[in-house]
Amino acid sequence: MATGRTHRPATRSRGIPEATVARLPLYLRALTALSERSVPTVSSEELAAAAGVNSAKLRKDFSYLGSYGTRGVGYDVEYLVYQISRELGLTQDWPVVIVGIGNLGAALANYGGFASRGFRVASLIDADPGLTGKAVAGIPVQHTDDLEKIIRDNGVSIGVIATPAGAAQQVCDRLVAAGVTSILNFAPTVLSVPDGVDVRKVDLSIELQILAFHEQRKAGEEAAVPDGAAPAAATAATVARGDSDDQGPDGDVPAVMPA
Repeated sequence: MATGRTHRPATRSRGIPEATVARLPLYLRALTALSERSVPTVSSEELAAAAGVNSAKLRKDFSYLGSYGTRGVGYDVEYLVYQISRELGLTQDWPVVIVGIGNLGAALANYGGFASRGFRVASLIDADPGLTGKAVAGIPVQHTDDLEKIIRDNGVSIGVIATPAGAAQQVCDRLVAAGVTSILNFAPTVLSVPDGVDVRKVDLSIELQILAFHEQRKAGEEAAVPDGAAPAAATAATVARGDSDDQGPDGDVPAVMPA
């Protein structure tokens, strides 16, 4: 089986847009669930709904893979699982190191989804000497002093950073200098990397802040509607049907439109 250091995914060379690449894992997750239920085929509408996208976008994405489905039948589930897995590089072994074995790093190490998706946790690394040799998820933690040797010995090209923000850039620099070309960053900071190195950032606090914004807006909209009053959307719909008594001088549009 090939390792991550000897082969890179073919998506960029084949001109697949980054937005499409970002949606491929969503399709793969939905298809894997169908495969586990022994569903042989799926329509674009059904798969799009399961992946949370619209069917036109799904069909466009699949056209980049050269997969168009069969009219009246849909897509072959097993073939699509293979096809998308191949495009994402999941049909080969990708050794991964996780740097920073605190609560988050330990949780990532214990995540069972890595192995089933083509990722092998080759090493757990931490700067705390007290953790060295301690087994987490059955893997002994190694000290950061050995980071470069670990990457070289295991042919690692993907690194996961789960350190505090203050240590993340230094860890990133060492990973890149040792040959790591893709980084998944859980540290709450922006990393600076040279050209040719890909960084994906996962910031749970930012996602929660975005959700808080939407919750606040929903609460504000509810508070703005007096008891017994129709919501703005319902009022607009009533006006559009011509059922409202609040009409303008010409009898066809309201004098004041809802904001």
